[in-house]
Amino acid sequence: MQVPAQVEYERATSVEHALALLSGPDTRVLAGGHSLIPMMKLRLAQPGVLVDINALTELAYIRRDRGELCIGALARHADLLDSALAGELFPIFHDAERVVADPIVRLWGTVGGSLCQADPSEDLSAAFAAARATAVIRGPAGGRSVPVREFHLGPYETVIGPGELLAEIRVPVRPGTGSAYEKVSRRAGDWSIAAAGVVLCLDGDRVASAGIGLTAVGAEHFVAAEAEEFLTGRRVGEDSFAAAGAIAARHCRPAADQRGPQDYKRHLVAELTARALRRAAARAREA
Repeated sequence: MQVPAQVEYERATSVEHALALLSGPDTRVLAGGHSLIPMMKLRLAQPGVLVDINALTELAYIRRDRGELCIGALARHADLLDSALAGELFPIFHDAERVVADPIVRLWGTVGGSLCQADPSEDLSAAFAAARATAVIRGPAGGRSVPVREFHLGPYETVIGPGELLAEIRVPVRPGTGSAYEKVSRRAGDWSIAAAGVVLCLDGDRVASAGIGLTAVGAEHFVAAEAEEFLTGRRVGEDSFAAAGAIAARHCRPAADQRGPQDYKRHLVAELTARALRRAAARAREA
């Protein structure tokens, strides 16, 4: 039986209390725990102190603040999936949450925890990257905002420093926007073989801006930047979408593993990107 190493446990009662606890050495935040606890069992993570933030209900919200959708870091996956507001403004989040793990994980796992885990196969990281979201980080020196596209430094590594805590994710809302998320996995609830998320803003029959996020295929910062640049200003249509998918596939760096060879994953990227663009464009026209 796999058992974690010995660890101290502290339960935070406020954000300020959590920050004070996190200022100590060798601390880790415990939110949903569905990523951290398995890593601790395998001794891949061995924190000295776990700081439980589940009592911080002030970080568990989904609301609109003027021109942004604001999601507290402690909002659960199930909260985001059930949010009519999030679904209306960004269907991509409902698309992605429907394929995140299983109902038990969605009930306990948190949106902020998924971003902070920085797993290369994680769904919400690509969705928030496509939406050009901003991460709001609290720390002993106050707050700072970091674009989600700069939040992940690499696999399992983020910009959050010692004594800091992800507090909120803010997503800009623009008129004429549609979004979608497409994923292929070996079975329901599994990690992605490949996935693509799109947030598309239209100006008539042309693309005003495009956000394309990729999961599990080695895209830097989860973004298909070259495909986004190609689409901007082009007419909406199958030819443009297929070409953008091909560009995304060409510039990602999938690794061959038990889920498939590189060529197969590149094929999926091209197809899923085009499919997500098609659905996002249709939703944008209906917005």
